[in-house]
Amino acid sequence: MEVRKMLKATNSVNRPVQEYRISNWKVSIWENVKEIDRASKVTYKTVSLSRSFKKKDENIWRNEVINNIRRQDLTKLRLILNKAEEYLFFETKESDEDE
Repeated sequence: MEVRKMLKATNSVNRPVQEYRISNWKVSIWENVKEIDRASKVTYKTVSLSRSFKKKDENIWRNEVINNIRRQDLTKLRLILNKAEEYLFFETKESDEDE
């Protein structure tokens, strides 16, 4: 599987600071600024995950997006996706052996 690093977008409004794509999946990293009080601001980053697909009966590309994934969520997501992959792999192997 090839991972392509997409060109860094210019730091203008509503543009990700970085994007990565694998097949029809894309992850975008966004920089956010939150004003705490009149004198200080906090900068933090969030991630959005999107999947592009084309419906069989339509000739239109669609896009599903999960927004505002925080840094501390990434490890949790990776772990549960690994568990799902393990289950699907081993469950398939076991059902193949039963036949």
